[in-house]
Amino acid sequence: MSTPITLKHINKLAIPALISGVSEPILSITDTAIVGNMPVDATESLAAVGIVGAFISMLIWVLGQTRSAISSIVSQYVGADNLDKVKDLPAQAIFIITSLSILIILITYPLAEPIFKLYNASNLILNYSVDYYRIRVFGFPFTLFTIAVFGTFRGLQNTFYPMIIAILGASANIILDFVLVFGVEGFIPAMNIKGAAYASVIAQLLMALVSTYYLLTKTDIPLRFSLPFNKEIKRFLLMIANLFVRTLALNVTLYYASAFSTSYGKEYIAAYTIAINLWFLGAFIIDGYASAGNILSGKLFGAKDFRKLMELSNKLIRYGIIVGIIMGAIGALIYYPVGTLFTKDEAVLAEFYKVFWLVLAMQPLCALAFIFDGMFKGLGKMKMLRNVLLFSTFLVFVPILFWLDYLDYKLYAIFIAFTLWIIARGLPLIIKFRKEFLPLSQNS
Repeated sequence: MSTPITLKHINKLAIPALISGVSEPILSITDTAIVGNMPVDATESLAAVGIVGAFISMLIWVLGQTRSAISSIVSQYVGADNLDKVKDLPAQAIFIITSLSILIILITYPLAEPIFKLYNASNLILNYSVDYYRIRVFGFPFTLFTIAVFGTFRGLQNTFYPMIIAILGASANIILDFVLVFGVEGFIPAMNIKGAAYASVIAQLLMALVSTYYLLTKTDIPLRFSLPFNKEIKRFLLMIANLFVRTLALNVTLYYASAFSTSYGKEYIAAYTIAINLWFLGAFIIDGYASAGNILSGKLFGAKDFRKLMELSNKLIRYGIIVGIIMGAIGALIYYPVGTLFTKDEAVLAEFYKVFWLVLAMQPLCALAFIFDGMFKGLGKMKMLRNVLLFSTFLVFVPILFWLDYLDYKLYAIFIAFTLWIIARGLPLIIKFRKEFLPLSQNS
């Protein structure tokens, strides 16, 4: 069956993927906004949410790469019209990844305090970080399970059910945040930062349950683990290994950004927390089109339709840049009101407003980097993604951050380094893609 490369078809995949993709940053932003407006220790609690959020994001991104690997393999088999050969792969992948997540809970739970000391947390911020993490970490297996199911649906060219699941999870988290953080007089005591953690865990459990229901009732993919392992499990694990190294490099970036901002003082880490969560929101919105690229590129590559693969890349470049410019413009229009949604602390707001314009200016650049990142995942070319992240992190981001920090640029140092890091991520992928597939498209 021919795959149409039209705006309508791309949006049919991209818009639901966009909505489901923003669920994770919405969970974090909801915690950030509500915790930042608590009547007790709001700034310290906001800093703790930012520090723990950075660490949990690292864990999710390291092990959550199953989504990309499953999506890539399944979509290529869909394109080749051989789906039956990999029907048992998702259940095997889910078993492996959830087993690892339980092991990580057992290791990190007792080590929470020394872990967050590495992020320069101390005193009240450290105490809140430990309390928040030791609750939120129990949602980790549910999150990874849901991510793997999302990858399966993406491979099947379906982003609708992940969108429904994500909407339910995000809505539940927002409601539970208000109820558990502030309490309900006479019924539920105010739990403050612990309430935000419980809200996230319950929402993640809900998403896992609904994911199970949709996968079992809307697809022919079984969830029962069985042996022997599928022949593609070796390619799956190799993809995961390359993405693991890549994600470690990615999280070196986030670690240094979080650690440096924490070292500047509580106002700086709080301002950084707001800015980086808004950056994540923008990234996940753009990721809707990156997901469409991921889904369609895998299918077209499996079908060896290189002409349409090149057509897809050209259209996604245009759409991504337009979306990035629109997001930057919207952010500029609400530049000052958006900060007050998260905190009323004038010192925090002052630091946030200094750097928010850099977050907005990055959006079109992020669009290019994330779209080609998604396409390379769909193609299964994880080694290239690994090498690009190693280069952009250790030869661009880290040296520039240390240099600008030495010049006392503080949060400017972090977000200037982020901007150059994004450019170093996107440009090599565009060059490599066109060099490899432009000749193939002209011959197909």
